[in-house]
Amino acid sequence: MKKAGTVVTTFLMAGVLAMGTAGLASAQESENSIGLMIPTMTNEFFVSLKEGAESYAQEKNIDLIVLDSNDDSVKEASNVDDIITRGVELVLFIPVDSDAAGSSVEALNAAEIPVITLDRASSGGEVVSHIASDNMAGGKLAGEYIVELLGGEGNVVELEGKVGTSAANERSEGFNAALEGTDIKVVAKQTANFDKAEGLTVMENILQSHPEVQAVFAANDEMALGAMEACEAAGREDILIVGFDASADAVKAVSEGKMAGTIAQLPDKIAQYGIDTALSVLAGEEVDATVGVPLELVKE
Repeated sequence: MKKAGTVVTTFLMAGVLAMGTAGLASAQESENSIGLMIPTMTNEFFVSLKEGAESYAQEKNIDLIVLDSNDDSVKEASNVDDIITRGVELVLFIPVDSDAAGSSVEALNAAEIPVITLDRASSGGEVVSHIASDNMAGGKLAGEYIVELLGGEGNVVELEGKVGTSAANERSEGFNAALEGTDIKVVAKQTANFDKAEGLTVMENILQSHPEVQAVFAANDEMALGAMEACEAAGREDILIVGFDASADAVKAVSEGKMAGTIAQLPDKIAQYGIDTALSVLAGEEVDATVGVPLELVKE
């Protein structure tokens, strides 16, 4: 893979433009208590989102209570009970699993605590607003880039994210939509649960059964980096790898020509939009049901 400078192509959703509405602009600074439910702290994306939220909450004079669900829906439900007893005014919620999160959102509804979901949607309960990148558009952007790199034909592998999460489902849907009408075939499609070690193992196995693979789309950078290690170990540096999240390690790999690209979500912006929307809700203002955050394609 030829090394080149990093080029950034920006994909802006229409929802981002809506952020300039009076709802966010008129949110007043005040001391509020807000909960932030993080699914896991082993993923760089969520670490960045948490740090961005903490920094912006301090700037806005907000008491932000952060709880880690350790990638476990049972732990998540326990954390919801905890956050309710702490008397927070609103919860920013990133579910471990979109389906399992419904009961937790319903518990917050029963406690009359407004809920705003970030990045991952909830399949149940009442949510005031959902703030995220357009994961389907991001998957499509990655797919279109792979189509371009392969000239519209070839064999690809798809490493899917954690089953049951809206992010994994939407990224996969967008990616496969981009391949429609081309001569590109998905020869293997398997989950690696957004995990680097699993991405490595899954890719090792796929390379043994499908040596004809020419490109990989991974639904996050952890899996992409695992796949990259597997390809390097097998002497297959020719395989094009595109990830999702633009983690520091992935961006470095792109700049070094080890990965073809990654989709950047800007987690600090998701956190900022979440807190601004929360302040609008607590001020009794109307907010958009869905708010989009910018996406960027970082490529060679």
